[in-house]
Amino acid sequence: MKKSINLFLLMSLTLGIFSCIQIDEKFKALPPGSWRGVLKLPLEQGPNALVANAAEEEVKEYSVEKRYRELPFIFNVNYITQDSFVVEIINGEEKIMVSDITYALDRSTAKDTLVFNFPAYDTYIKAIYEETFIEGAWNVNYKENYSIPFIAYQGQNQRFKVSPKEPAVDLTGEWDVTFDHDKGDGAYPARGIFKQEGAHLVGTFQTETGDYRFLEGTVADKKFYLSVFDGSHAFLFEGKETGTDELTGQFLSGKHYLSNWVATRSTTKSNLASPYELSKATTEKPISFEFKNADGNMVSLEDEQFKGKPKLIQITGTWCPNCRDESNFLKDNYKAITDAGFEIISLGFERYRDESKSREAIKRYQKTMDIPWTMLYAGYFNKSEATEILPFVDKVISYPTLFFLNKNNEVEKVHTGFNGPATEEFATFKQEFFDIINNIQ
Repeated sequence: MKKSINLFLLMSLTLGIFSCIQIDEKFKALPPGSWRGVLKLPLEQGPNALVANAAEEEVKEYSVEKRYRELPFIFNVNYITQDSFVVEIINGEEKIMVSDITYALDRSTAKDTLVFNFPAYDTYIKAIYEETFIEGAWNVNYKENYSIPFIAYQGQNQRFKVSPKEPAVDLTGEWDVTFDHDKGDGAYPARGIFKQEGAHLVGTFQTETGDYRFLEGTVADKKFYLSVFDGSHAFLFEGKETGTDELTGQFLSGKHYLSNWVATRSTTKSNLASPYELSKATTEKPISFEFKNADGNMVSLEDEQFKGKPKLIQITGTWCPNCRDESNFLKDNYKAITDAGFEIISLGFERYRDESKSREAIKRYQKTMDIPWTMLYAGYFNKSEATEILPFVDKVISYPTLFFLNKNNEVEKVHTGFNGPATEEFATFKQEFFDIINNIQ
């Protein structure tokens, strides 16, 4: 009897203790808040590159034991309901919302598996979730066997690792940059535009055909590091001051491309050619073309919908972030453009040789981006092939390229490339754009 009473008292005490403790409900997927993602770039991409890690004491561990270079980015996990969440990728002032997310148990691995889809770019991250980290790969559908290892850590919001060294250089301002300076005729100019506050660095590189997006990073001593990941492009920039107002560095794009570059602090307004001077129309006669839309139906410039109207013809690709910036500009100003009497037609040059896959990419892009104008499939993204397909332009040198046509289908202006909201040129372009269309009939 005494034993039974003691057991009863023990059970009562235990229940009493637990009734006083509020057990936090676990989230069914990722814990909310900040995460630090890392794409692991191979060291073979540039054996003599600067180590992309600001703390010198970590160099050996980073370059020898890890055998990769970190391309870091920050993202937030935000819950919409108890069971659904979105991911917000942060690059400086830019915030990219990822809502196409699946989360389920992978029976082949018996692991909780996440897939972050970037449908507009035809890429995705697939990763296994393990308590406080995610590990997997970023995959690009339109490139054969193209994936980059990926890992992310919960509760971290520092893009690059904190260095014990204070900045010994202020990079704020504009820089004249030459990429591939060691490749002779392959060199190309750019404009570095940076803003530094303490060790924090933001900015971009603006080229004659577009900018390298919203870059964010850090400065340690005389070295600096910048990165961006937007679902389409993965850019890592490493640089250092080599002399008074002189910089040198490397640019890595994805896991294959590497460019050496040099820069001097700018003393002029711009070292870049005008975007209206790069590509030229090859004829003064009216132009004509006919291509398939995403459903496979032929659409002609001569169709009734377009007759007697001025037009904007956008040479684009669903894989191209600068094209997306231009499309967002056209969409944001669509009412004003159509009020001015214009029609818009986008000609998509895709990375698939397979036409059906390319048309599907265009259909997905048009739906995801909520594009209200006509989009057509024009061909493969190779610029030489695009030039042959479009005989009314001397050379396709950039995606995007925008043609301004009058109501007779004659080319009035050609604008090559697009410098988006990460640049000061974005506001200038808007003013120029409306000056042009207001003077075309």
